Amino acid sequence: MKRIIATISLLALVLVAALYLGGQNKPYAPGYGAAHAEQQAGQQTGQQTTSDQAENAASEAAGQAVQSGDSEDPANKDMILGDPEAPVTIIEYASFTCPHCARFHKEVFPKIKKNYIDTGKAKFVFREVYFDRFGLWAGMLAHCGGDMRYFGLAKMIFDDQKGWLAGGDPQKAIDNLRKFGRAAGMSDKDLDACFTDEQLAKDLVAWYQKTATADDISGTPSFVINGKKYSNMSYEDFVKAIEEALAAAGN
Repeated sequence: MKRIIATISLLALVLVAALYLGGQNKPYAPGYGAAHAEQQAGQQTGQQTTSDQAENAASEAAGQAVQSGDSEDPANKDMILGDPEAPVTIIEYASFTCPHCARFHKEVFPKIKKNYIDTGKAKFVFREVYFDRFGLWAGMLAHCGGDMRYFGLAKMIFDDQKGWLAGGDPQKAIDNLRKFGRAAGMSDKDLDACFTDEQLAKDLVAWYQKTATADDISGTPSFVINGKKYSNMSYEDFVKAIEEALAAAGN
């Protein structure tokens, strides 16, 4: 378990390098990010009892090249639902610790899936955003489950967001995420390998950095519909945006 908690080191490395050294130190929007995740869990940021471990391991990994993804690159971490040839592409940028993202996935996304994704009118691309260690761990779990389990695990994570965050306790959060993995059919061996996979963590954050920078993402949830960026929306506003995109595509 100490090695699992030491995975925090990777987040320390990539967030410092990507968000600060890379010039992406934009103010966080209300409702997402590390501060909000830990505040929502009942405490302020400061739950960094393993910061020395994080800094030591981060310094060991410093200077390693970060891969960027494309359609042939394993660092491409887009997760997709729907017909690849659908006339409308909906890209969501979301954090697993963002309460507005959880609300979207509970209340709005099921309607979009039923009326647009399942009918072949739109494909959905999910891109994870990492502003805290908990969100990265959740993303690692979802990806370790494989393509067939990914969206099922994502639903579990969003549905019980406040519960698995466990008051900001990192060990309890890991334990709760492991429960989701077991429920999805993953073994303890699978989970141990998942949460200690530093290459996976680096690839995930590299892909987040590449895509979020390209689309100028500064808050979650954010959406890009056929190239046009939107902030969080109601279902009615989503319908309007999708129908406009369909009309522009000649459908």
